[in-house]
Amino acid sequence: MNNSVGNTARLIGAGLRALLVLTVICGVLYPLAVTGIAQALFNDKANGSEIKDKSGRVVGSSLIGQTYNLPEQAPSDSTAGDDPEEAAKPDLKWFQPRPSNGLGSNSVNTQYSLLLSGATNRSADNGAVGGQCTEDAGEGTLCAQVAAAKEAVIADNSTASYQVKPEDVPADAVTSSGSGLDPDISPAYAELQIHRVAEQNALDVKRVEKLVADHTTGRTLGFMGEPRVNVLELNTALKALTES
Repeated sequence: MNNSVGNTARLIGAGLRALLVLTVICGVLYPLAVTGIAQALFNDKANGSEIKDKSGRVVGSSLIGQTYNLPEQAPSDSTAGDDPEEAAKPDLKWFQPRPSNGLGSNSVNTQYSLLLSGATNRSADNGAVGGQCTEDAGEGTLCAQVAAAKEAVIADNSTASYQVKPEDVPADAVTSSGSGLDPDISPAYAELQIHRVAEQNALDVKRVEKLVADHTTGRTLGFMGEPRVNVLELNTALKALTES
């Protein structure tokens, strides 16, 4: 009997000592070591890849796309309509990101302003006939969305001195990413917006062209991925340029 109690006590003691040692190693020392290494070697990434303006204020993360829309109209405003699209008009003085046609507005918990991520879940031939989009593509189909987005891109980015051609509109200007939160656009889409941004901000086109070139990132390690432009970083630099 005494031997049984003694063995049980030893086993419990060994288990508690193992729990204490593993808690210290795995729950304290390892997290501190990983956090310390991350802060020392990858400080920017470890803290969320934050982007700051010239005043030092955090304006977002380079990993998450943002919208650059005009503010919503007040309900009492006579110019405000009931159409929800009226509240989502792009602010044309900024470079615009890819469309965000994922999960749409927050219907999960309307008490909070949640950031939702998701794709359209529509196939490439949604609304197409024989692999081609038709003029009578049904409303809400991918073909109809792409056609409407293309018309808007052409209209928004054409200026008195620069006319956007339909064939110049890149795919990322009219389609959303898988997450709906892609922070980057292609150099082609950024270049397409240069004349409009220059006109809206009373800037010389050459200065805006240089701004885009300075914020164009090449392929990772020279061969992975595609060249890209981070929209938040570009717009932060544009704001600094207009305020200088």
